[in-house]
Amino acid sequence: MEFQAMVAHKTDSGISLLHETVGDDFLGPGDVTIKVHFTSANYKDGLAITPGGGVVREYPIVPGIDITGEVFASGNPEFAVGDLVVAHGYEIGTARNGGFAEYARVPAEWVVKLDGLTPREAATLGTAGFTAALSVQALLDHGLTPESGPVLVTGATGGVGSVAVDILSGLGFEVIASTGKIGATELLNALGAKSVVGRLPAEGEKLRPLGKAQWAAAVDSVGGSSLAHILSAVKYGGAVAVSGLTGGSDLPTTVLPFILRGVSLLGIDSVQLPISIRRELWARLAKDLKPQHLSLLENYAPITEAEAVLHSVLEGTHSGRTVLGVAGEF
Repeated sequence: MEFQAMVAHKTDSGISLLHETVGDDFLGPGDVTIKVHFTSANYKDGLAITPGGGVVREYPIVPGIDITGEVFASGNPEFAVGDLVVAHGYEIGTARNGGFAEYARVPAEWVVKLDGLTPREAATLGTAGFTAALSVQALLDHGLTPESGPVLVTGATGGVGSVAVDILSGLGFEVIASTGKIGATELLNALGAKSVVGRLPAEGEKLRPLGKAQWAAAVDSVGGSSLAHILSAVKYGGAVAVSGLTGGSDLPTTVLPFILRGVSLLGIDSVQLPISIRRELWARLAKDLKPQHLSLLENYAPITEAEAVLHSVLEGTHSGRTVLGVAGEF
């Protein structure tokens, strides 16, 4: 079988993403072959086409950490031809070929059967939306309720942030959205944000070990000094769910928020999450955790425009979620 794919190659001048015709050898091991309908544009996919990005083990590779579509062939009785599915995380798009191709093959224990979501909706959510839901669930498990007080969401126009704003507002929380993008207020208000603030800490603002307690909790996809600032301003017994490091991997803070206010730092990983938890959360994303404004979050582009979209993600000019159409777009 031959099919179309976008393949990342390492060259002397960098990394090139090329449209190619490939064969069965590009599918690799696994017992579920998926006919890809949609994938999406993620920061990690951008790193896969960036020299020194550090996420790909070996080139050439088909990027795309998100795969949505239908089962084309299955060697596992749990999945039948025609089943609508999503797969993401694990080694997809980093150590084995991912969703930027007409077909992909993965182990059955990495696959989630869709029920209540279309492949396009699942791609709109993708890894970023799933991470947002995982962050919200971690805060709920910590005991957060709408009565606890306002919840801060940083990087609010990004994939994780925008979905988190939508989910939290749908659950009745007062959401404070933090973004550095001028002109984003209208979108964030439409997603349910009660108010919109700039990047944190504000320019010239001094980082303090403990600041004025302002938020009951936070969903943070930025890290760095932003996370340090947030920790210093979370109310007693609150928590911060952190999943990103676009603002840096260093955390210039002290133990004071933890030992004087009982603040909890909740690490969120969606890559190696056990499949049982993954399937349960995807089921909830079709029900009580489903964002109410997916159409506002979604941008669309054909897979052949993936490189330009990924550069906008890396440059920080991208907002919401971009679905990359695969079926019929090569």
